Amino acid sequence: MVHNMDLYQAFYFTARTGSLSRAAEELYITQPAVTHAIKQLESKLGGPLFVRTSKGVTLTTEGETLFTYIEQAYHFILNGERKISEMHQLTHGEVKIGAGDTLCKHILLPKLQAFHAAFPQIKLQIFNRTTADTVTMLKEGKIDIGLIHLPFTDSAVYIEESVSLQDCFVAGDRYQHVTGGELTMEQLAAYPLILLEKSSQTRAYLDAHAAKLGVKIKPEIELGSMDLLVEFAQSGLGIACVVKEFIHADLAQGRLHEIQLTPPLPPRKVGIARLKSTPLSAAAKQFYKQLLESSLG
Repeated sequence: MVHNMDLYQAFYFTARTGSLSRAAEELYITQPAVTHAIKQLESKLGGPLFVRTSKGVTLTTEGETLFTYIEQAYHFILNGERKISEMHQLTHGEVKIGAGDTLCKHILLPKLQAFHAAFPQIKLQIFNRTTADTVTMLKEGKIDIGLIHLPFTDSAVYIEESVSLQDCFVAGDRYQHVTGGELTMEQLAAYPLILLEKSSQTRAYLDAHAAKLGVKIKPEIELGSMDLLVEFAQSGLGIACVVKEFIHADLAQGRLHEIQLTPPLPPRKVGIARLKSTPLSAAAKQFYKQLLESSLG
């Protein structure tokens, strides 16, 4: 069966070359096949499109009108093919990523800088969301990749484990005396605690761990970001639970002091999430690969 696109392709190359035989050569088909396609198209449109001459064929008035549109369409198709090729060559495209404040700053940002340096033509769009909101955006098709706190499960999402994180409790100089020995979770809960909001995956993880030990945590202050936890702890407003890997400088320079827990908080993982039902674009696939190589150094 000859499709309309085949008819218009035969018309376009015949009009462009002015020859049925040269059109056949460019299309890698026989001249009779080109002639038959032209006749079918003329029958479909209700009139002649070419006039035969001693040198080949020329367009009729109707043919010239049709050629104007077909030529535009052909160039649109070529441009589309070029764009797809560019996307696969990572010279064009877009990657949409979702991540929370802390993961964005400490894990995502270094990867974004390296990726942008390697592929400056790829547009990067970042959505700052909680783990739950990031997964929702992923399932709605609004982002390609999500960086989330684990544990987290969803049947529609494929999650690859990435770097490990170690939560710890820290305090400023005001509570430095608490760092002299080991404390149980029950003993620690008696001090003024500064924690992330209940809506965060990190807070849910901490609450669940405390509950397993038979302790109910009631923080004095709840905040929306890890950076604020650090600042409030340094100011002496209480004892904060933060990610140890992200405060090495504060600990080394004495701005914060770690409190030793017994038993210590179990480590957890960062997850790289993508939708199971949707394949990643070439650009997103490249960035996903770089995220899999994440390291906190």
